[in-house]
Amino acid sequence: MAQKGNIGVTTENIFPVIKKFLYSDHEIFLREMVSNAVDATQKLKTLAERGDFKGELGDLTVRVSLDTEKGTLTISDRGIGMTEEEINKYINQIAFSGVTDFLDKYKDNANAIIGHFGLGFYSSFMVSKKVDIITRSYKEGAKAVKWSCDGSPEFEIEDVEKTDRGSDIVLHIDDDCKEFLEKQKIEELLNKYCKFMAVPVAFGKKTEWKDGKQQETDEDNIINNVEPLWTKAPSTLKDEDYKSFYRTLYPMQDEPLFWIHLNVDYPFNLTGILYFPRIKSNIELQRNKIQLYCNQVFVTDQVEGIVPEFLTLLHGVIDSPDIPLNVSRSYLQSDANVKKISKYITKKVADRLAAIFKENRKDYEEKWDDLKIFIHYGMLSQDDFYDRAKDFALLKDVDGKYFTYEEYQALIKDNQTDKEGNLVYLYANDKEGEYSYIEAAKAKGYSVLLLDGQLDNPMVSMLEQKLEKTRFSRVDADIVDRLIQKDEKKESELAKDEKDNLEQTFRSQLPKMEKTEFYVDVQALGEQTLPVLITQSEYMRRMKEASKFQAGMAFYAQMPDAFNLVLNSDHPLIKQVLEDGKTACATELQPVESELKGLEARLAALHQSQNGKKQEEISQEEKDDVKNTESALEEQRTKKNNIIATYAAGNKVVHQLIDLALLQNGMLKGAALDSFLKRSVDLIK
Repeated sequence: MAQKGNIGVTTENIFPVIKKFLYSDHEIFLREMVSNAVDATQKLKTLAERGDFKGELGDLTVRVSLDTEKGTLTISDRGIGMTEEEINKYINQIAFSGVTDFLDKYKDNANAIIGHFGLGFYSSFMVSKKVDIITRSYKEGAKAVKWSCDGSPEFEIEDVEKTDRGSDIVLHIDDDCKEFLEKQKIEELLNKYCKFMAVPVAFGKKTEWKDGKQQETDEDNIINNVEPLWTKAPSTLKDEDYKSFYRTLYPMQDEPLFWIHLNVDYPFNLTGILYFPRIKSNIELQRNKIQLYCNQVFVTDQVEGIVPEFLTLLHGVIDSPDIPLNVSRSYLQSDANVKKISKYITKKVADRLAAIFKENRKDYEEKWDDLKIFIHYGMLSQDDFYDRAKDFALLKDVDGKYFTYEEYQALIKDNQTDKEGNLVYLYANDKEGEYSYIEAAKAKGYSVLLLDGQLDNPMVSMLEQKLEKTRFSRVDADIVDRLIQKDEKKESELAKDEKDNLEQTFRSQLPKMEKTEFYVDVQALGEQTLPVLITQSEYMRRMKEASKFQAGMAFYAQMPDAFNLVLNSDHPLIKQVLEDGKTACATELQPVESELKGLEARLAALHQSQNGKKQEEISQEEKDDVKNTESALEEQRTKKNNIIATYAAGNKVVHQLIDLALLQNGMLKGAALDSFLKRSVDLIK
């Protein structure tokens, strides 16, 4: 006899809530349906193991089938099934304490209802205009029943014929969800959510090429692996097993560096395999590659919170029944277990890296260039990981040799300590581009590190804070004698006028570059040092680089790049330019310099006469005298600079030296490079 009634909820709004609110993604319905079928099957197996079910288990495959003509998708199992009383208990009484209250309380945050209601079955109404349950309990003498509901609170239960135990869930797909009647779409969802479920799941039959076309066989198309690698004991697995599983998960990826097999049952349950992929650039593109499972059911690949942020760059799977999930199993809940799991994973990864380093350092060094992005990211983002990793993190020099932090400190301590007692770590970002600076440092007996990774800039700043009395300096941050200042610097023997004139000679011929400023300095660097060098302030360069990644540093990003053009007053070519300039400009400069000296003396006398007077005690005539003298001085300085600039404009050596310095730093391009090449040919003739 048919039974009719209303599902036990407090409002008719329950199905619209389920359809549009509880589940963020409609496709999740298939995972919920298949998961329920697997659960029912697993329960029967448990009853059989305990002796509470004495019948034959037989074929326990869960089957998913499409009927495009009827517009149905059916999920069938041979699990425990349900009696009419159980349908009333588990289907007709939704575990909701007032949907109206729920809507009011959680309208802005569906995630807050995590894990309380057990509404998985009702996700079927997200895509269905009607749902039928045809079920028969495993219990002896049970009769089969059919439950039907069209998405309203009204349902109907009637007796039906069903010879076998288990349940068939028949979804009559809604008109606006017809994509779920497409074979390719269902295959895609089954592969995404169900490919590692613990009970065989079949979708159609396998096909084979026969008589010039693909034809179905009698063999079930099993879409899942019921015993994925992470469920097995590590001692039973070989390297090739792990590599093969990685290829299953990521068919288009290069072979991983190595892996970590997680297997813990206290104080929480956690299994999984994490792989270190080969990454050399672009952190963001590699995220969301770790898949989270709950009892072999795919949940999400958004694992922030469970896996420490820096390890979201890893690939692999994690499976834990102890990670709390919301009603749709799509989001993680903030929970003490989650924090414990995160700490455990951090420790496990650090222990594995330390073990590899100790067991086979050569192999570890060969993988360092790929590994360092994970390790550096972890050291920068988590203090506890830094404390573990500092013993197996490496520094690499420009010659390709590797050192631990402790080893490198011992290597450079004697020769790279400055007069303040700071240990100076010299480094290059571009081995080829900074070659001459590197060679100059090596000629002084210095060691130079190669820091060319995308996280090396923040790593340098962190290490300066972590390592006592330590500073890092790029090899082109200053002339080599001043990179590690061990005594007072040697001053140029040139008179002030000579230095000023030499600086103006080169300053006047420097190219105009967008967002670039040059400062000219004269230093005595010895005859063997290059005549002209370009250096860049370590501090400003670092601030500009940091501004690309750190909020609140836009000020530095807007500032122009600042370079120092250092003229070596000891070099014969610089001396030649200076002497040529004296000869060429003497006649024009003599009266100007005489006038300058007279004006400077007059201005000094005026300032002296006004020294000690209050502003109101200085007459307007005296103020005008100072102003006019300063104006005359500026006029004569401009005249002097123009005379020097005119000389410099026709001096090929000046242009050649400037262009050589620019070329050395990759700053000579376009028309300027073309002019340099033509001039070089002319000078050779």
